Amino acid sequence: MQEIKDPTESLKQTFRRHASGVCVITLNDAKGGPVGFTATSVTSLGSDPALATFNVSRGASSWPALSSAQYVAISMLNSDSLELAKKMSQDHTKRFLDDDWFVEPDTKLPIFNRVNAVLICKIRERHEVEENAVIVVEILSGLLAEEFPSLLYHHRGYVVPGDRLS
Repeated sequence: MQEIKDPTESLKQTFRRHASGVCVITLNDAKGGPVGFTATSVTSLGSDPALATFNVSRGASSWPALSSAQYVAISMLNSDSLELAKKMSQDHTKRFLDDDWFVEPDTKLPIFNRVNAVLICKIRERHEVEENAVIVVEILSGLLAEEFPSLLYHHRGYVVPGDRLS
């Protein structure tokens, strides 16, 4: 094994070798407008109560809305969602121009079509750490769609799972 002494480079090189599921986080800003971004840091925190977490840079264009939002939707992307993943990680002014989303009736959250599943969540905690934040959410409900292979992020690119090993 090759040793990497620099902590930042160690983190980058190691996590490039770790495939992560790709999600889109959506919410509304203070005026009710849609906000969203691509995230690969979503993880389950526990099932009783049903909690999840995700991370975000406090310098991100979505942070002002996220810092005060009550609700978010977490959409799990699939092999049919590649263009959505790309769109939601680029120019924030163009993320909601297409008609590929709808408004969830109870929370009024923007929800994208053509995803595997969506979690409707209430934000429970925000933990600011340096220039980043960890967001803890409570799951309120879920939406399931037709399931396609999950979209993953690995070695700085999008992939779908290959052969199942077990």
